[in-house]
Amino acid sequence: MTVYEPPSNGARSITVRALLDDPVLELNVRLVAGASGLDRDITHPRIQKSGLAMVGHLHGIVPTRIQILGETELSYAETLSPEKQRSAARHLFSLGLACVVATRGVDPPTPFCEEAEHTGTPLVVCAERSSSAITALHTVLDERLAPRARVHGVLVDVFEVGVLLLGKSGIGKSECALELVKRGHRLVADDAIECDYRPPGMVFGQPAPLLRYHIEVRGLGILNIKDLYGVTAIRERKRIDLIVQLDLWEGDAVFDRIGVDDHHREILGVPIREVCLPVRPGRNMSSIIEIAARNELLRQAGRNPGREFVQRIEASLLDGGDKPMTPKRAPSGSFRLRNPNESAAPPPVGGKRR
Repeated sequence: MTVYEPPSNGARSITVRALLDDPVLELNVRLVAGASGLDRDITHPRIQKSGLAMVGHLHGIVPTRIQILGETELSYAETLSPEKQRSAARHLFSLGLACVVATRGVDPPTPFCEEAEHTGTPLVVCAERSSSAITALHTVLDERLAPRARVHGVLVDVFEVGVLLLGKSGIGKSECALELVKRGHRLVADDAIECDYRPPGMVFGQPAPLLRYHIEVRGLGILNIKDLYGVTAIRERKRIDLIVQLDLWEGDAVFDRIGVDDHHREILGVPIREVCLPVRPGRNMSSIIEIAARNELLRQAGRNPGREFVQRIEASLLDGGDKPMTPKRAPSGSFRLRNPNESAAPPPVGGKRR
């Protein structure tokens, strides 16, 4: 599976103070040194174990990551003499780290606390073990540091497939979404969709806070879908699995008629499969979007109807199957086809009609 790295142009940051005060962070933490550096920024969502930095190997240390001192690192530090402890602490805290977290509720040796205070590096003690602390920190940082973008369109959950409807203003995106809601599907967001990246290579969409549950239909105004259809007609958040581009069907427009090639559009650096549907009076767009969602589920299961159809045609040509079937005369004087089936044309009836 391909893993997509978060794009650097959408990077965000959070201060150490804001992280420690975040109500979502379910850890028992206390600050033991470096209070002057609580406003340092954390810009990377992954943590780092920095044991090798205590022996002077600083390669690969990212200062904007949270550094973890677990049981292995602390037990090693306790075996050192006070002079070597101070040297190890000097190597570690000379990097201008955003934050250092010691786990299992064990206070680091005194030289580490003194060096953290001297360099203004927040040194935090966490009561939980390293694995629990890393999981909790990742949960918060993935949410707070996720790259974000705003997309103009409509996001609908159709058969558990997140379908993003795009197109020119007034082409009928909201009307399609309203019809899909009437068919039992769920609205996620209308007009302004807040997109955020999640590893490994996923993009989720949710409504802007002021627009949640609402949809605009020209002629009717603003409608509250939750009030009209109940809580089963809305969804707070959904991964974007398929992009549907709605375009006017004009005389010289060319659209895909077989579906062999896949087309993608990138959102926050993640390629998402895209289909372009022509819009014209008389076309039931909501039904076609339902079929597009079903077809996406089929593709996710490893099936591609367009390619399978082309392969069948190619195999038929190689086997000589393109030759038309010739009628074979039956002994009774009537004609019958080779390999007859119930879908074949009935043989002619002999005799005169009375």
